[in-house]
Amino acid sequence: MLPPAPLSGTGGEILARTLVAQGADHVFCVPGESHLGLLDALHDAQEEVRVIVCRHEGGAANMADAYGKLTGRPGIALVTRGPGATHASVGIHTAFQDSTPLLLLVGQARRDVLDREAFQEIDYRRMFGQLSKWVAQVDDPRRIPEYLSHAFHTAMSGRPGPVVLALPEDMLTEQAVAKAAPRAQRVAASPSADQMSRLRSMLSAARRPIAILGGSGWTAEACDDLRRFAESWKLPISCAFRFQDLFDNAHPLYAGDVGIGINPKLAQRIREADLALVFGPRLGEVTTSGYSLFEVPSPRQTLVHVHSGAEELGRVYAADLPINSGMPELAAALARLEPATAPVWAAESAAVRADYLAWCTPVKIPGPVQLAEIVRSLRDRLPPDTIIANGAGNYTSWIHRFHQYRRFKSQLGPSSGAMGYGLPAAIAAKSVHPDRTVIAFAGDGCFLMTGQELATAVRHRLAVVVIVVNNSQYGTIRMHQERNYPGRVFATGLVNPDFAAYARSFGAHGELVQATAEFGPALDRALAAGGPALIEIRIPEEAITPSTTLSAIRARALEERGR
Repeated sequence: MLPPAPLSGTGGEILARTLVAQGADHVFCVPGESHLGLLDALHDAQEEVRVIVCRHEGGAANMADAYGKLTGRPGIALVTRGPGATHASVGIHTAFQDSTPLLLLVGQARRDVLDREAFQEIDYRRMFGQLSKWVAQVDDPRRIPEYLSHAFHTAMSGRPGPVVLALPEDMLTEQAVAKAAPRAQRVAASPSADQMSRLRSMLSAARRPIAILGGSGWTAEACDDLRRFAESWKLPISCAFRFQDLFDNAHPLYAGDVGIGINPKLAQRIREADLALVFGPRLGEVTTSGYSLFEVPSPRQTLVHVHSGAEELGRVYAADLPINSGMPELAAALARLEPATAPVWAAESAAVRADYLAWCTPVKIPGPVQLAEIVRSLRDRLPPDTIIANGAGNYTSWIHRFHQYRRFKSQLGPSSGAMGYGLPAAIAAKSVHPDRTVIAFAGDGCFLMTGQELATAVRHRLAVVVIVVNNSQYGTIRMHQERNYPGRVFATGLVNPDFAAYARSFGAHGELVQATAEFGPALDRALAAGGPALIEIRIPEEAITPSTTLSAIRARALEERGR
């Protein structure tokens, strides 16, 4: 194979053409003088790369994270030095904890003034060292293709994650000739024949097995292979926190999600399982219910832990069978793993499914708006491939519990627990998949952290529908406040705008829902608006979770303190 032709021009031009060669088709940015040389080069690459101009670097980084989650290729955020980089750090933290491939390009001060604390200068190696897989500064434009190749390979291979490249302003305008690099390829490990043989033996000896899917690196084909494996073995399948779209929630083997607000019956079944097959998740604090579902360091259950990063295996839990593998490679091997005899736990799998169906039956909350019924109605009103994006907050417990994800890559949420993620993620999703319906859920506190990105959606004509659940408080913090300091409400109440009017001020469609029956017609109008739309749903502060109220939490806390 002949090597790619050399690249000549300014550093910015070489970088733009290298991004195209690496398959980049989106850049999410907030412009800054430190990277004008690259912006000018992207002007000439508009046919290949869509530049989404955002209103805040946090929004741009969250969009890049959503792009990485949806495509498996690095989402690219371009921000300026200093304030731009610090604003963008929230998305880098999310990408790191969520194992999302992402490339952050940061403008930097000129090379001749570095190490003087020049205007907005930061040492990005020190700043992002604990938040990313690799941080570097490109000082020589001739090495841009090399650095980009390394960045893409690092972001996608093993356990995926974010990479940060700093770009000195004068480097982007310097003329150079650079040797081009071929498109980066994903590198992953595969399970060995011996490991699969041991896994078969463990399954054959089990009586109460359960599987937990999660993590990044999955593909549609891998999910299909995993489904065939589950059907062959009649194996109940659960999904880790915010990875519910890895397995069709309507499938008779789906058991529910393992995360915040887990079904207590599912949690008990995991504790009582004799074999836990963990395919993909890190087994972090949220997925293990504060490290209580599995004992540290040696679980009671026989544990098979498969992860794409070898460094994660044995980090917290000493698995009986640790396997370093990419998820497509694992799933392909699992699909070939046929049981010798009919599994003995078929009735148990049916009981697990019955527990799930009972758990996701709508429950009532105080007030005229029943969120469970509204979320449940989305399954009937929207296409199965609808993408649901959300940030963080108690409002998400209704989505996780009552919505059913039917298709791969239909859920976008930060397992890092970062607020403000939903709207930026929805904007990225609609740009990547303009033919799919995209819904963003946000709480009132969550939404106003990135609500200005409505302007981005309007400017780029991205018809996302935003559902803002407004209870005039930071609900999750208020809940914990009542549990730990009952009756001492402080610093958790919010004063909000009229969110529907706020949306209309941007040129989006906006309306208010104050009763359950109003939601269906409002959703129809939002979907027919032809552009971005927002529906505000007001609920009382008492309706803090699907299962309890603030008053009940406070009363329980006071009772415990009185004992």
